[in-house]
Amino acid sequence: MKFIKCLKHAFEMVLHSKLRSWLTILGIVIGVASVTAIMSLGGSFQQNVNQQLGSLGGDILTLTAGYSRGFSMFGPPGEREGGGGGTTATKTQPTLTRLDAQALRGIPDIAAFDTEIRGNVKVTYLGKSGTVSLTGVDPEVWSRVTTSKISAGRMLDAADQNVIVIGGRLAATYFDKPVGINQMITIEKNVFRVVGVLDDQSNTIYMPIQMAFQVLTTKENGVYDSIVIKIKDESKLNETMTKIENRLLLLRHVIASKKDFSIISNKQIQQTRSQMMSSMNTFLVALAAVSLIVGAVGIANTMFTSVMEKTKEIGIMKAIGARNKDILSIFLLNAALIGLVGGLLGVVFGIILSALLPILMGDISMLRGGTFVSVNSIILSLSVSIIIGILAGVIPALQASKLKPVDALRYE
Repeated sequence: MKFIKCLKHAFEMVLHSKLRSWLTILGIVIGVASVTAIMSLGGSFQQNVNQQLGSLGGDILTLTAGYSRGFSMFGPPGEREGGGGGTTATKTQPTLTRLDAQALRGIPDIAAFDTEIRGNVKVTYLGKSGTVSLTGVDPEVWSRVTTSKISAGRMLDAADQNVIVIGGRLAATYFDKPVGINQMITIEKNVFRVVGVLDDQSNTIYMPIQMAFQVLTTKENGVYDSIVIKIKDESKLNETMTKIENRLLLLRHVIASKKDFSIISNKQIQQTRSQMMSSMNTFLVALAAVSLIVGAVGIANTMFTSVMEKTKEIGIMKAIGARNKDILSIFLLNAALIGLVGGLLGVVFGIILSALLPILMGDISMLRGGTFVSVNSIILSLSVSIIIGILAGVIPALQASKLKPVDALRYE
């Protein structure tokens, strides 16, 4: 029997059992749509993370007080929006002071370093108020150390006093009206002029550190939340980190096992984030694949039922010359068609669901750029649905092909 004829018989089997076939297809649709949407979500997360990691700068180190056993996946040191997360301080609450900063000046491998403090402040603009993150930076070196880019205006410089640079989201959407260059913003009853807007999606305000000490009254002048260090040669990253650590251990009179400070490189953040995102994507796809297994069980059940219903027809086909492989081909093609139709519909619904995810999940920073469905994920989803259909139909198809014509014709 020719392939086209087998395909025609398989197609007619799908049409003649509409309700059962569509219920089976529905299981595949749900599974494929879930896998497509989750792969889209994971791909969008990964793309966003890669974009962020690309701008972190491999030659940047962050020094914080307290021994750190890790860092936040979504908030690298030096770029957190408010507060000093990511470190676990020791019982004596160690701090970073001018002495630590002075010790860094004697290390020739360091190109520049920026002392920073952070806190949350109340801001008011055109009668509208809110609470945002404030970071005090050394205006003389901040532009050389930061990986942020300016979209409008300029960076801070050494002569600045009552001026600020604000995040892109704060400028564009935080208040009722956009905040432009040279606009005045009130911060904790002090008025500051905006001289720059960053090309990012943050609500952070940056100002000269001496002004920040005056605004953040709980901060002690000369005590820093972190020191961001830019090294001269990225290829000597580990060597430079060792030099800094040894210098600070000597200065702070502690041994390595009692270390009361942390040095984290952006390269370490890049590697850890990528590993975590990869693991999360794998877990989510595996979770969604469970529904595909349920769909496969549905296909197997449908195929066994079809074999029972078509037993007499199988006997007739064999009696007029159909071979075992022809019967096998018809039932395998039937299963593959169910998988294909389910896969196609699943991809369509998966694309729709992917487009709705940013709305359904709310204001998540990692989805602000929207989701996307790659061609590879579509091909993979369709291939998996067809393969699952065929595998689920193998045993029923073999059972049908091995029926003896006499027994099949006698079947009631």
